[in-house]
Order: sequence, then structure tokens, then C-alpha cells
Amino acid sequence: MADDLAHSYDVDLFVIGGGSGGVRAARIAAGHGARVQLAEEYRVGGTCVIRGCVPKKLMVYAGRYADEFADAAGFGWDVPAPRFDWRVLKARRDAEVARLEGIYDTNLGKAGVTVVADRAVIEDAHTVRLVGQDKRVTARFILIAVGAEPVKEPLIPGAELAITSNEVFELETLPERILVVGGGYIAVEFAGVFAHLGARTTLLHRGEKLLRGFDEEVRDALDAAYAHRMDLRLNRMVERLDKVENGIRATLDDGTTLEVDQVLTATGRRPKIAGLGLEAVGIAADARGAIPVDAYSQTKVPSIYAVGDVTDRAALTPIAIREGHAFADTVFGNKPWCVDHGLIPTAVFSTPEIGVVGHNEDVARRHFGAIDVYRSSFRPMKATLSGRDERVLMKVIVDCASDRVIGVHVVGHDAGEIIQAVGIAVTMGATKADFDRTIAVHPTAGEELVTMRSPVVTKHPVGVG
Repeated sequence: MADDLAHSYDVDLFVIGGGSGGVRAARIAAGHGARVQLAEEYRVGGTCVIRGCVPKKLMVYAGRYADEFADAAGFGWDVPAPRFDWRVLKARRDAEVARLEGIYDTNLGKAGVTVVADRAVIEDAHTVRLVGQDKRVTARFILIAVGAEPVKEPLIPGAELAITSNEVFELETLPERILVVGGGYIAVEFAGVFAHLGARTTLLHRGEKLLRGFDEEVRDALDAAYAHRMDLRLNRMVERLDKVENGIRATLDDGTTLEVDQVLTATGRRPKIAGLGLEAVGIAADARGAIPVDAYSQTKVPSIYAVGDVTDRAALTPIAIREGHAFADTVFGNKPWCVDHGLIPTAVFSTPEIGVVGHNEDVARRHFGAIDVYRSSFRPMKATLSGRDERVLMKVIVDCASDRVIGVHVVGHDAGEIIQAVGIAVTMGATKADFDRTIAVHPTAGEELVTMRSPVVTKHPVGVG
């Protein structure tokens, strides 16, 4: 586009949303010389930094100290009975979040991005309105990066008594009794946090197992660990919540009741598109409530793009960041590229921790036909002295035709750290032979991944073998 036409707009890029994807896109676009303005109505940093991944993992760390204190005696330490102070954790966690928010603001400023603390609504293909200021800004391109928000589903009587993963960070005290409803990442992680911090925790999920979509053996391992840690209720639903004198009464679908001090609903998140103005430009949400985009994050309106959770392609912070970067390079850097969503290393910060890259066993069998499955389940070295009853699970799935490793699954301490490194090899197309010729680091849990020599099972295509 000619310079005079480009400069007929107030800015080259207007970003709606100051989360991970929007911030990365804004900074990279500005680095390519674009004039960029970003509007965020809450706090810069988005869900991950402000009320998601970062503060949640700090809470996970806090909870794991309970095990460390308990395990210390097996190694000769005489540790006095520990006492946990929720107020101290909250204050220090909130201070760290504020520090990170400041870094985000500073980096945007250094990049030359103008940040506006306001809600932005799309009025046409090149115009947004800042609601608080009642001001219109024209832009050559508009990027939607507003993310997703938690929902309470199904909507039951008394649902207003429950909190979501947004409000959980605002709790001033640690509830003595808490009911967590859900079976995905968020429910599993927070249930683990509260159980470790000393709350009497009930995790209730309508399905037969936690973490739908994960490998069945991974799900079994987590179910077993959580049944030991807390009151795990599967195949159950909450029918209603009622306020009672000593807290909240939850009535379940089997007629039983449960009285708790707090109910956390973590049954899903939906793209945050309400009131965004999509109807003004003819963009309709898809069946999942997400904004449809192509591989380059472009909507049906050529000047409007969308990245991150609002597109519901892969609701993970690193994906939003890469989508934002790809958008900026493509549109402003003359370096077109798009994100491959096919192979995504990921972790669940439960205790035990879970790390996964590639396919689970069932999906691998459907997609590749004949596969070899290597598995190792063992007691971690630390537990031999601590006496803790825990197991580590490691599973490697191999395509028989190519010998390529197409799935790695780890359940145990630092699984997330392990899978990040393994993800490099799997992304590069490493074969089982590559794993086998890698020298083991001894003694570590991770060495099991390169020392498994015999498959525990060979699975052939359905109807074959």
C-alpha cells in the first residue's frame, strides 16, 4: 500500500486486547515501523500474567512445599510443624503480578506502542471506538486479541454463589472446605493447589476420568493420585447450590449434599466476543463461539485479524504469542509465515505434574496404523528415602513405518521441564533410534526416555493383525 494511503489512517495497527498475543503483535509490528495503538480495558498482561498461568503456578509452588516438608524427615531433617499463611502468599503473588504488568507496559512503551486503558469496539473495517473516551480511531489494520473468559456451565440454580478462575485470585482467606467443579486443566490444577495448601478439597467431574483428550494411562495415573490427595468424585454433577448458615450446600445429581465454604466452577472458557462489534463488519462467530480465521489469522474482513484464545485454535499462551508474532511479521515485516498447530508441547501443573507432546495412544493408532508403545512406570529415586507412595509414568509412542517418535507422555516431578526439552526432538522428527543412541543422564527420571528398548505392546490398525 502506498505511503500516502497508509498515512490516511490514524494508525497502521490497532490492537484490541493487551494479553500475550496482542502485546507480542503490537511490539513486533512497531519494530517493523508500524504506528501501533493498543487498547486494554482491564490490565496489560492478559489472563496468563494477571489471573492465569503465572499467579496459578506460584500457588502450585506454594502447595508443593507441603510435600517437601513432609519428605524432609526421610533425609535426616528435623523440620518443625510448618504453618501456612495465605495472606503472605497472596501479597507476594500479587506483587509479582504487578511487577510483570509493569514490565509489559514498559516494553510496549519502549517499542513505541501507544497504550490506552479503555474498551474498544469495532465500528467498521477500519474504525474502532474507545468507549470511555467516546473517541474514534481509524486503522489500516485491526487485530482482535481479547482472549477468552470463564463460563459457568451448565447454568444451575445458585450458580451465582460460585466463583471462577478469575475471582479465585481475589480470595482474602484460604477456604477450609472447597468444591472444585470440572475436569480440565484449570479444575485439576486448582484442586491440587487447594488440597496441598490444607483445604478439604472435593473435585467433582461429570466424566469417567479427568483430563479428556489426554492419553488414557496418563488420565488413570492422575485419577489415582488425586483420589489419594482429595475427595475425587467422578460421574457426578452439581444440580444446585444453596446458601446455608455455615457456607454453601451443593446438591449432587445422586441426591447427596456437600457443605463447603467455597465453590470454584472450572467447566470451560469461551471466546470473549460479546460487545466487540463484530456484527458491524459482518463477522459471525463459529459454532464454538470463536472468530473464524485462516492460517494467517485473517478474518473474512481483509483488514481485520484475530489471534489467541478468541479464535479457539489452541487455547495456550505460547500459541497466542506465536500467532501474534506471525501476524506482525506477515502484515508489516514482509516475512509471511503461519503457526503450525499440529504439534504442541504442553504441561498440566497438577501434582503429579504432566507433560505431553504429540499424540496419545488411541489417536496415534487411528492416524498411523501400526505403532509401538514403550512404557516405564517406576518409583522415583527421591521417594525411596522419603517413603512417599508415588509413581512416575513415562510413555513413548512410535510410528512403526518410519520409526519416528509421535508421542511422549510424562507424569511426575518436573514433567513440564522434561517435555519442553523432549518437544524439541519430537518437533525435529526424532526417531526411536535417535532416542536410543542418546546417552542417558544418570541418575535421573528423564533417562528412562532413552533407555526403554522393548515395546510393551505393538498396536496394528483396526482389523489388522
